Amino acid sequence: MLKILKSSATVAAVLAGCVGILLILYAWDLPPFVGSVQTTDNAYVRGSVTLISPQLAGYVAEVAVQDFQEVKAGQLLVRLDDRIFEQKLRQARSMLAGAEAALAASEQERRSNEARVAAAEAEVAGAEAALATAEAEWERIKQLVDRGVSTARDADLARAALEQARAALDQAKASLEVARQDVAATIVGRQSLEAAVQSAEAAVRLAEIDLENTRIHAPQDGRIGEVGARLGQYVTAGTQLMALVPKSVWINANFKETQLAAMKVGQKATITVDALDDAVLTGHVERFSPATGAEFSVLKPDNATGNFTKVTQRLPVRIELDPDQELAARLAPGMSVVVSVDTAG
Repeated sequence: MLKILKSSATVAAVLAGCVGILLILYAWDLPPFVGSVQTTDNAYVRGSVTLISPQLAGYVAEVAVQDFQEVKAGQLLVRLDDRIFEQKLRQARSMLAGAEAALAASEQERRSNEARVAAAEAEVAGAEAALATAEAEWERIKQLVDRGVSTARDADLARAALEQARAALDQAKASLEVARQDVAATIVGRQSLEAAVQSAEAAVRLAEIDLENTRIHAPQDGRIGEVGARLGQYVTAGTQLMALVPKSVWINANFKETQLAAMKVGQKATITVDALDDAVLTGHVERFSPATGAEFSVLKPDNATGNFTKVTQRLPVRIELDPDQELAARLAPGMSVVVSVDTAG
């Protein structure tokens, strides 16, 4: 009888141990109880947080928002003192006006030189006509001298008139060439003046951009974080004034590499939010990270060592929230959540 009781107690103890082991395997999703749902608590809400910084240096003249305020795209956030930039814009516009005036004067000079070319051409035509007359007179006087009708003095006068007409034609042609060169020089100079006008126009546009940049506007709808800008504060380009958190958020769930075998894009996911009293939201797998988190770290682990312990890596998986969920509006970047993905779907 005692042997039977001892045997029954042993069997009961063995059965209890087996049940305990099976419960542990089930609780940890270990074989043979590996389920289709993969879960991780290494998951956080993410959003495209924009750091608001000025492009210019100056004193803060106005802070138009407060901590945690909701803003619309284009709404004024901060205004810098713009007096210097207004004067720079006026200066640039004055330089543009001067460059345009110089270009207009060049155009007028070109027209004047072209008129001189026309006048020089007329002088050449007159000199050619005078030369033709002198040549005809010379031929007539020469024939008369050969027949003894005219005197040598008349021949000398006709010859001198001919030479004078030829010289006058050469001078007229030289004046015409000078006038043409003046036109060419004006055209070449006009190109540099046009370039000066374009440069002045660019300077005006840059001055306008700088003046516009003294007013910092919200790039999109969202909510302002803590405002770091203070009235009268001197800020430089790149100074962080505040952060803008948009309304659109998503979940980054860092699953172990051993959980990814059956996971794919489009599978349904449930998100349990700690901050909302474990409220459950729904979503789906949108995309996978191209590398594990260790690859994106500043100091990458070097596994080429003599003593090696294999560590299971984690791969970020982006979970997109399904639309039309009221509680989704209460999610804020940085919140921790628990994500479960049904890999059977």
